[in-house]
Amino acid sequence: MAQKARKDRAKSNSAALNNLHLGSLIVNGLFLLLHFVFRRRSLLLWFILSLPSFICQLTLEKTGRPSYDPDTKALRSSGEDLAAPGLTEYMFDVIWVTWAAAILVALFGNWAWFLWAVVPAFGAYKAFGMMGAARQMAQVGAGANAAAPAGNRKQRRAA
Repeated sequence: MAQKARKDRAKSNSAALNNLHLGSLIVNGLFLLLHFVFRRRSLLLWFILSLPSFICQLTLEKTGRPSYDPDTKALRSSGEDLAAPGLTEYMFDVIWVTWAAAILVALFGNWAWFLWAVVPAFGAYKAFGMMGAARQMAQVGAGANAAAPAGNRKQRRAA
């Protein structure tokens, strides 16, 4: 049963990574095509602001791509779950926002790169939320230590 789960994850990871790379090829190819054929857009801005997206894709590729034994073609590792919440989800969000910004820039002009400002703003929002949660946990922990009953171990267990 566990082997079937690993094979299913390997299959879904391969499909997700192939779709991710195909989408990246289409979006970035469209941007470059429109840049060279119709209107000039800033290639420097495109490269700098697409770099986090490329790094996220490389990270997802290295951690999520299943590996197979070259001799027996048996599944060696199914890779990390690319549908997992948390950092993996945020990396996909960075990629998608970058794609949206690149398409808007190709169609409407360099001012559309301001859409990409959503990425650091969202990161700051999440960091602020995590700091608030950590502060609350520290207060609860300090309050629990202050409210601990005095006495020997037997009396503390009974309380």
